[in-house]
Amino acid sequence: MIYLDTPEYFDLEVTVNGQRHKHRVPTHLRLLDFLRDTLDLTGAKETCGEGECGACTVFLDGQTVNSCLVLAVETHGSEIITIEGLSQGGTLSDLQQAFIDEHGVQCGYCTPGIVLSATQLLREEKHPTRERIRFELAGNICRCTGYQKIFSAVANAACKHREV
Repeated sequence: MIYLDTPEYFDLEVTVNGQRHKHRVPTHLRLLDFLRDTLDLTGAKETCGEGECGACTVFLDGQTVNSCLVLAVETHGSEIITIEGLSQGGTLSDLQQAFIDEHGVQCGYCTPGIVLSATQLLREEKHPTRERIRFELAGNICRCTGYQKIFSAVANAACKHREV
C-alpha cells in the first residue's frame, strides 16, 4: 500500500546510550544507518540486511532487535543501547571481559551482536545451561569461530554472577 501523503522527513527524538538525540531523518532510514551514519556508533554491523545474522543487534526499549529491520522513525521516544553503551564508565561488563578472557573474539565483526544477545540471555536467566546458550545465540552468525569459545565466555560470565 502506498501513501502519497507520507512525509519524507521526520523529527526523531530518541535516547541512545543514555544521551538524548534530536535529528530530522528521512522516513525510510533504517535504525542501523541512523546509528552508524548519523551518530557514528559503528558497533552494530550490516552483514545480511535481512535480520538473519545478528550482527546489527541492539537493545530497543530493553529488548534485542535487528537494527537493519527497524526504521529509525519507529524508535521515536524510545531508548536504544548499542554495544558502545554496554560498558559503564569505561569499564567493560563482565560479559565483555569474559569474551576477552576466553578468546571468544576473532575478527570481531559479529561480536557486538553476540554480546548484546548474550546480555539479554543473562538478564532473563542467571544460570543458563550450555544448551540454552547455544539456543539463544542461534540467531547470531560467526564465520570465524567454532562457537565454543563464545559459549565458554557466556558460561563464564554467568558463573561470575553466581559468585556475586
